[in-house]
Amino acid sequence: MAGFDPQKDKILEKWVSDETGLIVSINQYDTGAPKVQIGPRLVTLKDGSESQRKAGRLTMEDLMFVYDIIDDVKEKLAKVTRPE
Repeated sequence: MAGFDPQKDKILEKWVSDETGLIVSINQYDTGAPKVQIGPRLVTLKDGSESQRKAGRLTMEDLMFVYDIIDDVKEKLAKVTRPE
């Protein structure tokens, strides 16, 4: 069995919360089914660079961000998902 190949892992769509840095994305590995991923979280360090962290538990701000974008996420996922 072959291992994970990062070149086959694609981000099809991505949303980033300006307030909390939470990333919600639609990802697809190779020819597999596209799926929604919640996290990671972008954090700005003291030197101004950005780093990624686990999303962990969601705050109310995170939850409101997901609530605000969920219809768009659902619409975009429906467009890239094969009918069953």
